[in-house]
Amino acid sequence: MPVNYQTPAASQLLPVPGVRLGIAEAGIRKANRRDLLLIELAAGSRVAGVFTRNRFCAAPVQVCRQHLGSEESPGDIRALVVNTGIANAGTGEQGWLAARATCAAVAQKLSIAPEQVLPFSSGVILEPLPVERIEAGLHACVEDLDADNWFDAAHAIMTTDTVAKAASRRVELGGRPITITGVSKGAGMIRPNMATMLGFVATDAKVSQAALARMVREAADESFNCITVDGDTSTNDSFMLIATGAAGGTDIDESSADYAVLAEAVTAIASELAQAIVRDGEGATKYIRIQVEGGASRAECKAVGYAIAHSPLVKTAFFASDPNLGRILAAIGNAGIVDLDVDRIRMWLDDVLVARDGGRNPAYREEDGARVMKQAEISIRVDLARGGAVASVWTCDFSYDYVKINADYRS
Repeated sequence: MPVNYQTPAASQLLPVPGVRLGIAEAGIRKANRRDLLLIELAAGSRVAGVFTRNRFCAAPVQVCRQHLGSEESPGDIRALVVNTGIANAGTGEQGWLAARATCAAVAQKLSIAPEQVLPFSSGVILEPLPVERIEAGLHACVEDLDADNWFDAAHAIMTTDTVAKAASRRVELGGRPITITGVSKGAGMIRPNMATMLGFVATDAKVSQAALARMVREAADESFNCITVDGDTSTNDSFMLIATGAAGGTDIDESSADYAVLAEAVTAIASELAQAIVRDGEGATKYIRIQVEGGASRAECKAVGYAIAHSPLVKTAFFASDPNLGRILAAIGNAGIVDLDVDRIRMWLDDVLVARDGGRNPAYREEDGARVMKQAEISIRVDLARGGAVASVWTCDFSYDYVKINADYRS
């Protein structure tokens, strides 16, 4: 079960004018489960995204990049289609043709061009995508299209997730109420190098293409690029930001006063979704926030945070509630900062100062560390004493269940 996370109620997920969602049970890999999602966008909507940097990126990622075009010549996107069960990755030309066929099937149903469709897949790698099942399920998706379907959409994109992940809020821009709603999925194979496995956020704000592209990159960097479950970057990672413009007004561009307000709200939604992924990490029993401060750069702080978060020794110690905190110091020293002065580093476990002056804090007591380690939510704070940069990384522990879930994933 997730660590202190519960899916918002359907009534808490606000519809976004210009977006309709339809769900189906297509039997893509397993019967009797929601595994196909169709998102229809109103004419004039703008879409921007970031994708995995894994060189073995999946066929749908390749097709999405092609259909999105560039900031100078963006694609006119009218629909997104998402399947779970099969990732359509490591499938060569056959996979690329399957992704294109999926777009063509959606286009026929909605009377749009195939190039106006973005395909997304998640699931088992190296297996062919059963396009015929997607084509058969699309009729039910179209029949189900509704602006209030965000709750069901969050469930339809799950794979090993134990809970659906969604978030929603309203802000005011220029006297107009603006809605932002999003869903994401992910629980394992999580160490995004751009985003998460799959994430979709939509707003009815009117945003220029250039501003939208910048906004999605900034949001990803402050949210999905700050999480890790197991250190593995997926072949299918995709995070999409949609602006329908249905709220009216003039375009929000990068110099608009409203840009900062909207960007902050989008990043807050993305952060909520990203942290939900960590809380639902495969087999997770602890949610861990790592803050690294006093760095020479943000990148340096992130490197230290990830060195801690990726260490199996650290993660298993947290699962066992064992205050074997020398493992954290070892991870800090392994972060690749060649001129790091370890004698200046300080490290806290919640409010407990554990290390300073190159070693154990003389006032530190083992029972204080054990008390913190037993909590479901734990904070690690590291001061590098090298500058003014700060960064956070969110992660979870490694439990027996992580191994069991991944050992049985294809069965």
